[in-house]
Amino acid sequence: MIGVFDSGIGGLSVLSAIAQALPSADLVYLADTAHLPYGDKDDAFIRRRVLAIGRHLVDQGCTLIVVACNTATAAAVAALRESLPDIPLVGVEPGVKPAAAASKSGHIAVLTTTSTARSERLSRLIRQHAGNVRVDVLPCPGWATRVETLHLDDAGFAEAARLHLAPTLAAGADQIVLGCTHYAFLAPVLAPIVAGRATLVDVANAVARQCVRLGGASALGHGGLRLLTTAHPERLQAALPALGLKRLAVRLNGPARLSAV
Repeated sequence: MIGVFDSGIGGLSVLSAIAQALPSADLVYLADTAHLPYGDKDDAFIRRRVLAIGRHLVDQGCTLIVVACNTATAAAVAALRESLPDIPLVGVEPGVKPAAAASKSGHIAVLTTTSTARSERLSRLIRQHAGNVRVDVLPCPGWATRVETLHLDDAGFAEAARLHLAPTLAAGADQIVLGCTHYAFLAPVLAPIVAGRATLVDVANAVARQCVRLGGASALGHGGLRLLTTAHPERLQAALPALGLKRLAVRLNGPARLSAV
């Protein structure tokens, strides 16, 4: 069984890619809704949550865990690996490497939460894979919360996003990295803003491919899905149709339920 978790519903974008790549895998998704967003929390708090959730998913029977949150990966995946040395882990990092390789202008941008923007893990990722290009790191406060509340496409946000991206686009950035799993659900708003000038870069499919490589027995099952959350299970349940995630809805073994973590 594969366990996938995020601070809220953003990781559903990764879960959807995994479900498509591994149709027989039994999946568990945990949304830490009681403590979202992670993006404005300090690293110590995020580490405590990640360690608790990781242990909880193992107790649920998961033998492969996906940290479907850029902020949690940056702050705590190393600690989780130490805590669960026998469990394969897959983290989610911004697609800096493919963006830098694909850039023709030598200029990319990374859209992140406040926490990820200040993380050493992101700085190291940029040093390792984007040393020859200009990288604009753009914190996007409130964007993850907008996805959580399913306010995805109002005109006011579209204009605010256009203004937020205008300087980096004007400076020639031609690859815009979605550095938070929540932001994948904002792509319908962002795509027209960058059309003809830049490409949006998401890593959900790359994470799914890693799960295929590591899956082994974890990928064998009946293709079921359980939804767990630390608060408001009705919101998690409602997110599937609202976000167009029919492939997940048909796998459900039952309604979303509360989980004490």
